[in-house]
Amino acid sequence: MKILANDGISQSGIDALTKNGFEVITVNVAQEQLVNYINENEVKALLVRSATTARKELIDACPGLKLIGRGGVGMDNIDVEYAKSKGLHVINTPAASSASVAELVFAHLYGGVRFLYQSNRNMPLEGEANFKGLKKAYAKGLELRGKTMGIIGFGRIGQEVAKIALGVGMHVLAADKFIESAVVPVILATGDRIDVEIKTVNLDELVKNSDFISLHVPAQKEYVIDATVFSKMKKGAGLINAARGGVIDEVALVEALDSGHLSFAALDTFENEPKPEIKLLMHDKISLTPHIGAATLEAQDRIGEELASQIANLLK
Repeated sequence: MKILANDGISQSGIDALTKNGFEVITVNVAQEQLVNYINENEVKALLVRSATTARKELIDACPGLKLIGRGGVGMDNIDVEYAKSKGLHVINTPAASSASVAELVFAHLYGGVRFLYQSNRNMPLEGEANFKGLKKAYAKGLELRGKTMGIIGFGRIGQEVAKIALGVGMHVLAADKFIESAVVPVILATGDRIDVEIKTVNLDELVKNSDFISLHVPAQKEYVIDATVFSKMKKGAGLINAARGGVIDEVALVEALDSGHLSFAALDTFENEPKPEIKLLMHDKISLTPHIGAATLEAQDRIGEELASQIANLLK
């Protein structure tokens, strides 16, 4: 039985699938050629990440498909309910990348409070001629300890962010429409463990009282953070989005940064992927990454192995 991992899969995932008798194809087929490739090669399972889409048209045109799998959490690039209505299995890996995304949030956050995103741009240009000037420009950094981290969306990834924040010594506020409270285990490398219960608050309370806000929500029809929400945030706050493009009004974000109301923002996802707006890419108060939240070797191994396990259970 052939499986097409069109956006790639870890070697551990390939090994696990091969061991269970599946043939894994890892060539990257262009979206417009995907239907023909699936049908001509009698592919039974299509695995995607964020690049490839599996919409109604593809599902209708590929009657031999039995399964569509998403390596990651969000499945907004798959017509999930329609696929299920046609008898296809639709799977994802909701837990595999949580720690990786949370660590990226703090990579951006540490970079934001110490101006690393600006310093790394300007040191190669001015470091030799204007060392003292740059030192003065970046000499008003902040510590995270004692600050308040606001987490919008308190599922698996949001709770992983909370673990790191608690370990750093931050206060944590969380908002979630579906979760009233969660016990977050902070586990040290020594094996010592502290369980911390966090009760969620409403969005307004979180926005008004957070020094930094991180988003961990699925794709939305409307903005979660728009001009009205920006106006309620603390002056000098920072904002991180490693969730989905389209949950932040990017025009309002630029205005909040330009006015000085926000001190910095960090974006791993964008409304217009894979061609983010140039105003975002060139803005000197935005830390940027190209949608790499789950892109660690450890996460990709976990994703591949979790997909392999589910596929073996469903298709063998």
